[in-house]
Amino acid sequence: MKLKVLSVFTIALVLCGISFGQEVPSVSKPEAYLVGPGDVITGKVLGEEQFDFTATIDEDGKIEVPFFDQPIMAKCRSERELRADVTKLLSKYLRSPLVSVRITERKSRPPAVIYGEVRTPQKVELTRKSTLLELLSLSGGVTEDAGGMIQVFRTQPPICSDNALDKDWIAENGNLDVPSRMYSLSSLRQGLVEANPVINPGDVVVVQKAAPVYVTGEVRQPTGILLKEGGLSLYQAVAMVGGPNREAKTKDIKIYRLKPNSKDRQIISANYDLIQKGTQKDIMLEPYDIVEVDKSKKSIMQTILEIAIGAGRGGVTAVTQGLGTRVLY
Repeated sequence: MKLKVLSVFTIALVLCGISFGQEVPSVSKPEAYLVGPGDVITGKVLGEEQFDFTATIDEDGKIEVPFFDQPIMAKCRSERELRADVTKLLSKYLRSPLVSVRITERKSRPPAVIYGEVRTPQKVELTRKSTLLELLSLSGGVTEDAGGMIQVFRTQPPICSDNALDKDWIAENGNLDVPSRMYSLSSLRQGLVEANPVINPGDVVVVQKAAPVYVTGEVRQPTGILLKEGGLSLYQAVAMVGGPNREAKTKDIKIYRLKPNSKDRQIISANYDLIQKGTQKDIMLEPYDIVEVDKSKKSIMQTILEIAIGAGRGGVTAVTQGLGTRVLY
């Protein structure tokens, strides 16, 4: 019966993996915790209390054990490895000592922090290998105002890591004290491995807010719009503010766009009418674009007509002001 239940569970896992378009990871044992400076180690020897000890790993990664002149190198070692080292030392004084070594306090690794556009910003104590996706799930996912990028700051080098990728962070960022990397939220949702890095203790994960674009001028509701994941085109932006006014100059809409690494802006012209008809390609907006819909200039005939209407109204007013008033019963 147990075998049958296990088989059903395994099949369910496979189906879930296929439905999300991801490979089903192989089941592996969790990696042993490797101690570091600040962690507290407690050792006990069965029937030999004088050899019991509690030691804090110093900055050099070592611990002091009673009755031994030389400290033990403990940094980046597991409980099992430390127990073997202590047992070997005690064997000089005891026959077949039964030793227990435990990590009673884990202080060598600061918590990871996730904040920004997540539903529950928080600190996370990492006692095992965890990924970016796990931290996002733990924080309730991203908010509606989230943009398409996630920035991960590595505040300190990983302890006991032989991963070459971890060692490349500082080099990639010009030897900055706090290097960082950017990851795409859409790539993460697609299940791409490169978009789902391992998050280390001390990492700071920032889910960036969507950058704004501004639509101003002859539109129904001039306002700023958040440029969310998936992008936003000029036509969509104008539609979101209620469309152009009657007097709008839709054949020449200006987009003021920041130049790379500069505060200056370049001007991009777009024909809204042709975009609407599908004869001109729509323009995708970029963060902090300013879309200006200008007021169209009146034609000569329209100006003459307005003058004529205005003069006529003025003449009628002048005539009526000189007439008396009678009441018809």
